[in-house]
Amino acid sequence: MSMYILSSDEISQLVTELQASYAVYGPQVEPQTRQVFFDLINDATALDLEAPIPSMPVKEILFPQMERILKYKYDAETQSVEMARQYFEQPKVLFGLRPCDLAGIQALDRFFLGQEFVDDVYLTHRRQCLLISNTCLHPFPQCFCVCTHSGPDADEGFDLDLTKLADGYLVKVGSEKGRALADAHNWTPAKPQQLSEQKAVVDKCIDLFPDMATDNKAWVSRVMNRITTGFIKSETWEYIGDQCLECGACSFVCPTCSCFNIEDAQTECGECERLRTRDSCSFEGYARMAGDHNPRQPVEDRRNKRFFCKLSYSQSKKYLRPGCVGCGRCQWVCPGDIGLPNVVQYIRREITGGEA
Repeated sequence: MSMYILSSDEISQLVTELQASYAVYGPQVEPQTRQVFFDLINDATALDLEAPIPSMPVKEILFPQMERILKYKYDAETQSVEMARQYFEQPKVLFGLRPCDLAGIQALDRFFLGQEFVDDVYLTHRRQCLLISNTCLHPFPQCFCVCTHSGPDADEGFDLDLTKLADGYLVKVGSEKGRALADAHNWTPAKPQQLSEQKAVVDKCIDLFPDMATDNKAWVSRVMNRITTGFIKSETWEYIGDQCLECGACSFVCPTCSCFNIEDAQTECGECERLRTRDSCSFEGYARMAGDHNPRQPVEDRRNKRFFCKLSYSQSKKYLRPGCVGCGRCQWVCPGDIGLPNVVQYIRREITGGEA
């Protein structure tokens, strides 16, 4: 794997160069609220590689909350239909991805593109996409990526990977697209001591995680085993379900949640548009079938399904990793306090007889 050292100015120059051919997205801090958004960069100076993880997952760019995928018009007189696709390719760069969001994109890639059927809408968003990840120098308050092998640094899935060192950014090349980008520049190769410094940065970040995050690492594996084999008491799921407000917030901020709904909306007489909107297994009507049959009407059954999706071996086989990337957003937004770390704790107490 080729590695280079770039200055902060060279990073800014790279962003400016990429903007000539790509729509470049990256982390930006909103001045008034100090909220972090991963959004289109109009000015290279707005890119903030030291910003915390954004409030919303980066999957918003590749798998939007709502998008129009088709327009069609039926002419009753001629009995003909006109159709027009509404999703189009756009070369884009996701610059400064945190490793957890990168792992989330890898999970979505394997779900939408890596199985028997390929989702053409997602493929169109993903096809001309350059991924540039950014190593975390310290854990953010809600993070537990060390428990799910998705941080604080990335080891696969990126085209380029950045790590901030004392004298610049160490840049690792991770793909042919990244190699082509590096070959087009006269970047300075990294020295052996800079590679050692990068490892020290990652080790220091891991040491900074709170005891609860590192202690949970083994317990995540034990909970995965319990969820997969069904050895969790119904009372535990009922306790978790009683705290769920069915708001769907956890699904919408999760980097790996992939559920969606399709609906047709009439815009004018004879003219309709087909919309794809993200869905959530929290919603009471999520699994409702024809005839109003609902196999998952009790909320505890839906919570069971969500955590099975995140921590079962069958889902890990599908994603080639756990369905949770340890970003902590679900814990951040859940009004019922049943983000994934707390659920692990509840099941841990069941296993240990109340001791945690």
